[in-house]
Amino acid sequence: MGNLAQRRVDFLKRCLSGPVTVDENGVPSIADVSNKASREISAGLIDRIGPSGERRKKLPGQQAGSLFEVECAEFVRLCLVDLAHMRPGRFDVDRNREISEFEQFSHLEDLRLISAHNQELKILLGGDYLIKPDVVVIRAPESDTGINQLANYVDNSVGTYSPLRSANMALPFLHASISCKLTIRSDRVQNTRSEALNLIRNRKGALPHIVAVTAEPTPSRIAAIALGTGDIDCVYHFALYELLAVLKDQNRDSLELMETMIKGKRLRDISDLPLDLVI
Repeated sequence: MGNLAQRRVDFLKRCLSGPVTVDENGVPSIADVSNKASREISAGLIDRIGPSGERRKKLPGQQAGSLFEVECAEFVRLCLVDLAHMRPGRFDVDRNREISEFEQFSHLEDLRLISAHNQELKILLGGDYLIKPDVVVIRAPESDTGINQLANYVDNSVGTYSPLRSANMALPFLHASISCKLTIRSDRVQNTRSEALNLIRNRKGALPHIVAVTAEPTPSRIAAIALGTGDIDCVYHFALYELLAVLKDQNRDSLELMETMIKGKRLRDISDLPLDLVI
């Protein structure tokens, strides 16, 4: 088994022992209990992934969501370490960091400070631009020593504005914004899209990767966030291969919808995410 496959196996095991539970009636927490198809697909998905161990009560939504963010962040962090030879640089993974902390969005902090003392401006701007993505991938600026490691490439006469040089800019870059949604409901779809559009509109500099990760079992709900272009780069399912197998086993018409999203480059497996982040 390759390293990436093992990382995926370990990630799924942690999810089943953490945010994803199965109650005493055999109903997974990612299922919509009022929807028969959702219950059946979820149960088949958990069986495909592997034994879930002891039966546990469903965790409160916020707690389960937070644990899912933790596991997604750890998976990405470990995989980026494995792929360091593919994307040189000093990268880190963190959670719930305000985007104004990063180079492309640092001007938003100035706006916040100005609007705090101007009521009309505060009303005009609102506060929707002050986003805290669930998980962020961060790249630190580089020292001149690091840049000049192989040759004397930069000095004080050139490259004096590029934020890649720590001599010019001390703030890190937002390399990726990852929205983690254990399940998908209409309000979560809108929240994810709004965050993505704010990142696009309010940046000064390079656009970070903007992606979503979910464990939602129902294809129609996955489609609600995956279909369409212009905001989210792609949606990644935490167990796409297993979900496809379950839909095929259960002879679900929604398998065609899943295949449409995959062929349309709107849906991928979690194992694709670290590879896409080094592009």
